[in-house]
Amino acid sequence: MIGSDYGETAAVTKAGHRRFYCAAGGSAMSGEVVVDRPLVLVGLMGAGKSCIGRRLAQRLRLPFVDADREIEQAAGCSIPEIFSRHGEQAFRDGERRVILRLLESPPFVLATGGGAFMDPRTRAVIREKAISIWLRADLDLLVRRTGRRGDRPLLQVDDPRAKLAELMTTRDPIYAEADLTVDSQDGPPDATLERVLAALAEFRPSPDRQTETDQGRRAASS
Repeated sequence: MIGSDYGETAAVTKAGHRRFYCAAGGSAMSGEVVVDRPLVLVGLMGAGKSCIGRRLAQRLRLPFVDADREIEQAAGCSIPEIFSRHGEQAFRDGERRVILRLLESPPFVLATGGGAFMDPRTRAVIREKAISIWLRADLDLLVRRTGRRGDRPLLQVDDPRAKLAELMTTRDPIYAEADLTVDSQDGPPDATLERVLAALAEFRPSPDRQTETDQGRRAASS
């Protein structure tokens, strides 16, 4: 079994809570992005979460964290090895602990695994402490991108395309609960990055979301 501390020690180095500003599109005319909490990218494998996440972090001058890499570091083995030795449930439990721990950190950009947002507890904490961004991609694009790698445990099946279609059916309605939805399309990654920045510049928490956040902050400080 994976040790009970798996995922308990991963964290972005804390330096106090800060606010970061960036003009979307590199111009003050295109809208200002204000970041006062982590940005969490969600979506299916192949949607571009790590690729876009790195670029987003660089643009906003924030740390970037790949949840899968943090999980591997905490577990001391690769994700395929975790699936093979311990099963998917053990992986999901460790994934949840890693993400919950990371979200205690100041603003940063987090790329999550495709199944992370499916966990209700993880989703609730992301809603409370972060801004979630669903990178939505069509099936053909996901098939092309995931076909470049052979280390995705859930796609070790006879028909990866059918598996991806099944995952889209079950997961997309949950991904749609994210704060923002941005289409990840074929083409230069910077085009998708600009759509993410534009969406962030326009983002305003809903009144109920703001109330939940304010209540959580008051409770934490009391």
